Amino acid sequence: MNIHEHQAKQILKKYGVVVPEGVFALNVEELLEKAKSLKTKKYVLKAQIHAGGRGKAGGVKILNNIEELASAAKELLGKTLITPQTGPEGREVKRLYVEESSNIEREFYLSCLVDRASSKIAFISSNQGGMDIEEVASKSPEKIITTKVQMDDEISEDYCKKIIKIFDLNDNTKKQAISLIKSIYKMFISTDANMVEVNPLILTKEEKIVCLDAKVNFDSNALFRHPEILELRDLSEEESTEIEASKYDLAYIKLDGSIGCMVNGAGLAMATMDIIKLYGKEPANFLDVGGGASKEKVSAAFKIILSDKNVRGILINIFGGIMRCDVLAQGVVEAAKEIDIKVPLVVRLAGTNFKEGKKILDNSGLKLISAENLDDAAKKIVEAIK
Repeated sequence: MNIHEHQAKQILKKYGVVVPEGVFALNVEELLEKAKSLKTKKYVLKAQIHAGGRGKAGGVKILNNIEELASAAKELLGKTLITPQTGPEGREVKRLYVEESSNIEREFYLSCLVDRASSKIAFISSNQGGMDIEEVASKSPEKIITTKVQMDDEISEDYCKKIIKIFDLNDNTKKQAISLIKSIYKMFISTDANMVEVNPLILTKEEKIVCLDAKVNFDSNALFRHPEILELRDLSEEESTEIEASKYDLAYIKLDGSIGCMVNGAGLAMATMDIIKLYGKEPANFLDVGGGASKEKVSAAFKIILSDKNVRGILINIFGGIMRCDVLAQGVVEAAKEIDIKVPLVVRLAGTNFKEGKKILDNSGLKLISAENLDDAAKKIVEAIK
């Protein structure tokens, strides 16, 4: 689950991280009233959307006085920002954040994330802050260091020193940076975060280490332990189909392809997506209906797939273990009664009650194409949508 910058900074501040003082609001009048409490010569106005690259898209502005802030806020609120992370459709700015300006001496990059390959926590640090880290990695990989830390209650002083070595700080600022790493690590562990990214992390002319920007996301599977974080969820920043899927406990991710997929099991779903790509087309979604899906759950999944206007065909791939093929078939039929299906539908059933499931589908009156195996199913759906 992603959260906004202003929310991320408040959480980091709670754990002892230094961030600029700032206020957020959902309308211009409230923002200007709150901004009066800030002690600053210049204001930094930031659009709040769940995407990076806001600065290049005009979503970050430095303003000299409250009058300029008012004008810029009116222009930015409601604007659609298009960044490399939003896609061509962009994101509408529905909330604004303004904070005190900082006297920047140097900029760094710092992030912390779960490294699943090593089962450790990886800190990535660079002296090239304020830039796309992917670009730095491509052009100047020697300016990035990765430090993998064994998960524990606390992070050691030695690890902290390794992480910040590339910043080349003096003794005073080095102490601040070590304290920062310890705070971020504690926050990361305590909140079940997946990633914390600070870009840029700055050294001010007053020799203060400050998080100028912050991006945090959390493990959705652990949110039951953190109701206070779940309250920060902004549904307006999420795909409506993914929100609907979460109501039925469906693992659904919208993609950009044309073939909708309904599969039971994450591994089988990935294999289904791969074989669609092998035959020259792109999957429209990842969708795992789970091992014990009810008819209602399967019906909801089917409707969600069909709600995507890019879907030109559907591949249903079910291996019946805990999930019975006849239950899946009945869910498909019930959904089809409510939705006018105008795209090709290929079904591959195997495992528990697959004969009963096939019989239900054959007697349903639906126009569908049966497949013997996954390879056969992929070939048939690709051919059907041509």
